Amino acid sequence: MAQVLPVAMVCFGLSLVLGLPLQQQAGRRGLTMDTPTFGSVLGRNGQLPLPAGVILVVDDDAALNRLIVAQLERAGYRARGVLRTLDAQEVIHEEEPALILMTIGLPDRDSLDFLREIRMLCPVIILASNDTINQAISGLKAGAFAYLAKPVRSDELEIVIARALKSESLERAASFHRGWVERLVADPLLGTSAAYVELRRQIRLLAQTEAPVLITGENGVGKCRSARAIHDASLRAQGSFVVLDRTIREPAGLESVLFGEETGSFSERRRSQTGLVEVADDGTLYVPEIAHLPSGVQVRLVRFIESGMFRRAGGNAHVRSRARLIIASEHPPEALMKVGVRRDLYERLSRFELRVPSLRERGEDAIEIAQQVLRDGASDRMPELTLDRSALAEIRRYSWPGNILELKFMIARAAMLAGTSRTISAAGLHLPRQIPAARGEQGISLSFEQLPTLEALQTHYVETLLARGNYSRARIAEVMDISERTVYRILQTQRNMASPD
Repeated sequence: MAQVLPVAMVCFGLSLVLGLPLQQQAGRRGLTMDTPTFGSVLGRNGQLPLPAGVILVVDDDAALNRLIVAQLERAGYRARGVLRTLDAQEVIHEEEPALILMTIGLPDRDSLDFLREIRMLCPVIILASNDTINQAISGLKAGAFAYLAKPVRSDELEIVIARALKSESLERAASFHRGWVERLVADPLLGTSAAYVELRRQIRLLAQTEAPVLITGENGVGKCRSARAIHDASLRAQGSFVVLDRTIREPAGLESVLFGEETGSFSERRRSQTGLVEVADDGTLYVPEIAHLPSGVQVRLVRFIESGMFRRAGGNAHVRSRARLIIASEHPPEALMKVGVRRDLYERLSRFELRVPSLRERGEDAIEIAQQVLRDGASDRMPELTLDRSALAEIRRYSWPGNILELKFMIARAAMLAGTSRTISAAGLHLPRQIPAARGEQGISLSFEQLPTLEALQTHYVETLLARGNYSRARIAEVMDISERTVYRILQTQRNMASPD
């Protein structure tokens, strides 16, 4: 059973760690809904579990690169080696590294520039030769966690990596502890409509139960936020709220991430890898889309719901966890089995269902949310804007098929284009006059005469906030309820699309 250390004990350890002269990283990452609490930072016996993410080695010395990757894999880590920063960016785009080892003097790009770009994503350790020590020291000043001199000793490598990963987890926990109350206040569950009042009532009722919950609703309505609200209002509030990365689709990868992997099962692991079901013990595990789960994973979830026990991939021992499952879908309940959801899993989830209403069902809530977006965007350089009567009428008229995400983007875009004006009119919102009867998935342009896709809205919302000048990547991640790594991937995708072939 996953053990949770008393908060006081972890706070004591945290004060010791943060008292060391380590690289200050506060503010580098935005707080996200899947940030762990203190209880989920340390695994069994106070030891840090192996990270789910890969350790990326960036070094143009192919022989040394292979040697380091092999050493990391023998130690139980997942590792990948690349020779160029371009290849490193592709790996970062594909998955979220837990740590990056990079050499100074990469041939295709200035190493310090690359370091400044990636330092927000995860800890970075520099590999330096004798003639690049001065640059390595500059790298420490630019945000690297540490540097190691070549040739790298295996014992020193493992010690520094372990310290970096532990420091990262404790830092994220400290950030959560300091900021979760401010976050809920700064970006609350806004709304006074009857539909939203009923949603909050149902959330309070579901918080009193321990049973799994099925949350349904359109994209952009706030399903993850509703799941978090259930968790925070329950007796599990002191436990972890753990979110499955929805980009993981490969069945074996999903099983390992959810249920863990036993020593030596599919690789030469020295230590077992803890899965999210175990990490969420005494807390809540949120799965963002049930339709993405392969049938084999669904079967294992059914068994876990029934028994509270599971087996790690490649293992025989049964592990018990008291994690509560909250599983969501954009599909209506009656359509779930048509999109691949097993009947036995649906039957166990459908006992407690929560439907999050669309924004068009929430009346004046759209006005309240729009005004909050303008308040959040105000600064000394950008005074708070107001919506005139025509803009208010336009917001009420529009059906908001992209829900809260679309509303936030449209308001931020209008504020960006307002120029010296202190008010936003209906014309400044640039909303479509007519809503198409059906939304095709092919070739939707971003001229606002047609509806943009949610992915395009997210991308352009990020670009709009960056262009305002008073939004850091961390702040954007906080406002949009996404991780800074997701912000990085969005910008990297746009950069790659803009680059000539």
